[in-house]
Amino acid sequence: MSLSKNRLPQLLKFATTPSLSQKLMVIGLVITLSFIFLAFFAPVFQGWGWLQNPTDSLINPIHAAPSAKYWFGTSRQGYDVFCRTIFGAQAALQVVLVATALSMLIGVPLGMLSGYIGGKLDKVLLFLMDSIYTLPGLLLSVTLAFVVGRGILNAAIAISIAYVPQYYRVVRNHTVSVKTELFIEAAQAMGANTWQVLSKYLFFNVIQSVPVLFTLNAADAILVLGGLGFLGLGLPEETPEWGYDLRQALDALPTGIWWTALFPGLTMTLMVVGLSLFGEGLNEFINPRLRKRG
Repeated sequence: MSLSKNRLPQLLKFATTPSLSQKLMVIGLVITLSFIFLAFFAPVFQGWGWLQNPTDSLINPIHAAPSAKYWFGTSRQGYDVFCRTIFGAQAALQVVLVATALSMLIGVPLGMLSGYIGGKLDKVLLFLMDSIYTLPGLLLSVTLAFVVGRGILNAAIAISIAYVPQYYRVVRNHTVSVKTELFIEAAQAMGANTWQVLSKYLFFNVIQSVPVLFTLNAADAILVLGGLGFLGLGLPEETPEWGYDLRQALDALPTGIWWTALFPGLTMTLMVVGLSLFGEGLNEFINPRLRKRG
């Protein structure tokens, strides 16, 4: 139902006539897939001799400049910055995927229930989600990180809470507008219960914006994870993480050791830009009003 016959020619035209945003979406997709590839094959890079384990760090020289042997140089602990950067992508993707998936799995069902049932449940959930939404995402994640501690799953939980209200708001508003449609009333008249209406008739008509929200939240979650790592609240110290590496690089910057901060920061920025471009292009692809506006 979400893809009508009237929209099909518009989507075909959008796909065969690339616009600037569509080209940027492809660029963002290529960047994102590149990071997924690097994260998946990170152990291969470690096998080539780029050391990542603290016990092996003394084999490498300290603060070696970028060279043919050490592409991104080494840190003050003797870590190879290239290896840390690649493994940092792996850790970032793990945390981001778990965080966004958790927030989506919580926010989408709550939004559908709240919008469809209404009444006191809707009022209570609206108050709760608005209360969470008013808090800055990074501040909320930092507070929760103090409670749950370090680790990939703990960091994902601390980050995910801030995104639940966004999924809830989007899905609830769509549900409120769709539940008055004739096909919903027809399903109710035929005896469909609440679960059947939500799963068979409402779900696929209210989640059009969820993939866009997922990619944009993933981009933001990378920055939040970097902030947690910078404050020492993200992953354990022995785990490569861009925010933690940036914090360790601060002391070396005044002495001209620029590479330990440049490459992790540049990599994090590039991944955020890739996800943001893909999300914005996907939004235009899904939203016909944005396609008309160009």
